[in-house]
Amino acid sequence: MKVFTGNANPELAQRIADYLGVPLGRIEIGRFPDGEIFVKVLENVRGKDVFVVQPICSPPNENLMELLIMVDAMNRASAARITAVLPFYGYGRQDRKDQPRVPITAKLVANLLVAAGTNRVLTLDLHAQQIQGFFDIPVDHLYASPVIVKYLREKNLPSLVVVSPDTGGLKMAHAYAQMLGAGLALVAKQRKGPSDVESLSMVGEVRGCTCVLVDDLVTTAGTLQAACRVLRDNGAVDVYAAVTHPLLTTLGVERLREARLRELVVTDSVPLRDVSGLSVKVLSVAGLLGEAILRIHDNQSVSSLFKI
Repeated sequence: MKVFTGNANPELAQRIADYLGVPLGRIEIGRFPDGEIFVKVLENVRGKDVFVVQPICSPPNENLMELLIMVDAMNRASAARITAVLPFYGYGRQDRKDQPRVPITAKLVANLLVAAGTNRVLTLDLHAQQIQGFFDIPVDHLYASPVIVKYLREKNLPSLVVVSPDTGGLKMAHAYAQMLGAGLALVAKQRKGPSDVESLSMVGEVRGCTCVLVDDLVTTAGTLQAACRVLRDNGAVDVYAAVTHPLLTTLGVERLREARLRELVVTDSVPLRDVSGLSVKVLSVAGLLGEAILRIHDNQSVSSLFKI
């Protein structure tokens, strides 16, 4: 087994390697004067089971190209199998044609990964489950919920209600509510633009309750900010948010400060920007991904990793 990483999230890759008890593979990633990416693998990978850890996070185009070139380098160096470990699958929000003349970029990224020589994909909390079907190679799709639910259980939050900030996340919120033995509520919203959200109504009872908003990712935080406002208007005592991928922009951090969240719970699937002024708890998914890598390498089942 060999584990390599690009520049997207080397800290997470190191934690995964530490969990596996193997050193990170030596690789040189540089730039030509015009900005082109150059990759050279500095150790023998012939006949090896290679895992390349690289979330497609900010800057997504740079990190995606790094990943594709690393996979191509491993393939041409005669690696036996190449697994792309994507703690965050970028471009996952573009998974369908919801307007005329727009691309399905999530499918394009899948095609690029396969064309580069990827034999298998290991990923975490896809924005849409159907993205697994965009690949003609095996995809292991893990969930961060076991890590997040374990932490929330330890807090023993009173009168707990799990809230979906939009209709698309209702299935995810329902799963969290079942695991936590909590109530379920929904904030119905109308989006005015890519970063502007107008919340309309609330389904469920939250008066006098502690609410946990759950979502797969947060960027500009318009959805979370609007949902927090609706929850407080409906009598919620405390509001937490649990999000797998914290892709926060400067605007997103400002909005979360204004939302007066009690705590934002995230994972280390992507690097976290400066969030001073926010109460943030970062949970590591290195053990979850490391265990999955170990089981893939040993041809064992990964389904038990969904349990808490």
